[in-house]
Amino acid sequence: MTLSELVNVSTAVSKTRSRLKKRALLGDCLRAAGSPSLVVNYLSGTLPQGRIGVGPAMVRDALNDSKPGDEQVPLADVDALFTTIADASGSGSTKAKRELLAGLFGRITDDERRFLAGLLTGEIRQGALEGVLIEGIAEASGIETDRIRRAVMLAADPAPVAVAALVDGEQALDQFRVEPLKAIRPMLAQPSESIADAMSDLGTAALQYKMDGARIQVHKRGDEVRIFTRQLHDVTSRLPEIVDRVREMAADTLILDGEAIALGKDNRPLPFQVTMRRFGRSSDVADMVNKLPMSDFYFDCLYADGAELIDEPLSERQRALDTVVPEASRIPQCISDDEREAAEFLARAFDDGHEGLMAKSLTSTYMAGNRGADWRKIKQVHTLDLVIIAAEWGSGRRKGWLSNLHLAARDDETDEFVMLGKTFKGLTDKTLKWQTDAFLEREVSREEHVVHVRPELVVEIAVNDIQESQQYPAGMALRFARVKRYRKDKAPNEADTVSTVRQLFEAGRG
Repeated sequence: MTLSELVNVSTAVSKTRSRLKKRALLGDCLRAAGSPSLVVNYLSGTLPQGRIGVGPAMVRDALNDSKPGDEQVPLADVDALFTTIADASGSGSTKAKRELLAGLFGRITDDERRFLAGLLTGEIRQGALEGVLIEGIAEASGIETDRIRRAVMLAADPAPVAVAALVDGEQALDQFRVEPLKAIRPMLAQPSESIADAMSDLGTAALQYKMDGARIQVHKRGDEVRIFTRQLHDVTSRLPEIVDRVREMAADTLILDGEAIALGKDNRPLPFQVTMRRFGRSSDVADMVNKLPMSDFYFDCLYADGAELIDEPLSERQRALDTVVPEASRIPQCISDDEREAAEFLARAFDDGHEGLMAKSLTSTYMAGNRGADWRKIKQVHTLDLVIIAAEWGSGRRKGWLSNLHLAARDDETDEFVMLGKTFKGLTDKTLKWQTDAFLEREVSREEHVVHVRPELVVEIAVNDIQESQQYPAGMALRFARVKRYRKDKAPNEADTVSTVRQLFEAGRG
């Protein structure tokens, strides 16, 4: 397949709002592709090589150093060139990378140049994202969508699943399974308006403290331990004290889901930003262990001594957790069907300094990668994780800073971002300076005082409620929105969806 053919498909997918048409377009493309893995990577905005040392400035320079061409360049040639660029190192490597990139840009059309520039700078974000790509793989392979979706959840990457499904058939999907030392996507939760709503929906539930820490997935095989973040980054070397504690647990093979959190001398949680210092620090780790030790608490067991547990109900996984994890390392829990008891437990979580509660159905299986209705989060204030799509220049004391944020949720059907409101509240001077620089690095266009940015930054927003609005396309607007914090640990595809916001809107209307 040529780059031109892929760009044509990308353009067609981005222009249609029909889910079925997107699925058909992607299915046809994948059937015709010589390398389905590359097609999936490029359409979802990722490179197989990962980071290749090319930033926005180099892309701009390479575009300026070249003029469009009209060659039909095979995708395999593009991939090979990116590998060469990634491998370039040492003195003169920056110049060499730019020249290689300019050479490629000089062979291809304007549309192809824009596509690759977006791919290299992270700007590509369209309807052909993972949800519809999964459906496209199903369409191309003739395999049930749920079967493909499960394989992608376990592989944590749609590209190898596409290759297995299209080249070797459905039986090849059996290779994607739960294995110690191989990260899988974490199960996510939906917000609930109140403890009463959660209990009404779930009945008897496991109520667990919702800690404001960093989600971790811990794997053990013998003495080997690996720790992954919610983004599936390996941070084992940064958390040696957790590694030591996991090695002592009573299981030879193990996969646990939990939280890493920094606690003060009074055992109350320190701010989230303090916890994240350990995750951002790869040097002087021993010194950081002494200065800022991390505690680890677990709430789920996905694998223990050869037993794969993700398809077992939560009640069974809890029994396994109780067997292998010491009580001091288990997140506080209460099992109840009584709303009053649940409310008292929620109050205790607040008193202990935590965010709120998780309420989980005892019959729920572990749906890796899904934001399932069987898990609910109840917080003291209602919060949403939203994506910033634009910002406005401030005035008065905030003149010279990008201040008023345009907030959006992800549309479940199109994977596009839908604006729900604006806010300039909750921003410190330090945050204003940081976000101004961050937005200008991601700028895609300007419209008078508004700077439109690539939808890459996720921010946690507290709101009083959600009201009906004719101003925004979803028919809803945030009321009294204010910034709690930036979620640097979350990707845009993990932001809350329009349907989640709508559920809260409907609940607020009674």
